[in-house]
Amino acid sequence: MRVPRTEEDRMIACVDVDYRPDVTVAGCVLFRDWPDAKEVAQWVDRGPIAAPYEPGHFYRRELPHLLRVLAAVQEPLKAIIVDGYVWLGEEKPGLGAHLYEALCRTVPIVGVAKTPYVSTGSAQPIVRGQSLRPLLITAIGMETASAAQQVRRMHGASRMPTMLTRVDRLCRAP
Repeated sequence: MRVPRTEEDRMIACVDVDYRPDVTVAGCVLFRDWPDAKEVAQWVDRGPIAAPYEPGHFYRRELPHLLRVLAAVQEPLKAIIVDGYVWLGEEKPGLGAHLYEALCRTVPIVGVAKTPYVSTGSAQPIVRGQSLRPLLITAIGMETASAAQQVRRMHGASRMPTMLTRVDRLCRAP
């Protein structure tokens, strides 16, 4: 990733992974600001079959694929949004915290989870659109309250922000 000239040069990335019997597909959608309705770029990485799921160690399955798709991004990033948790509880790292460490703590990570984990700890619930079901926000490299406020600002009238829906569809496309 190149060094940014200004804060406006920095992008936000939404990433997700889809597991298939013969391939694992990681997607990345890049956009400039939290309320943006359109992406600037997108990437797809088709990689090897994911490692088996291990309860409490989901990151081992997803992290290698996220790192591969993020390696294609040349633009400097101000944040990465993952579909899942940064923290699984007090001082218990989830996917987002492991990604933060793998990137040498250089880019804040925001986790947006749709379902509660057994001990989500300090996850901040937010409600978007007409939904009564909250999204659970966790973060590292930025305050959780600030991350929750930014996710609230993201484009889209429904529960899920537009960019998270786009990256989900991107990695699920044939």
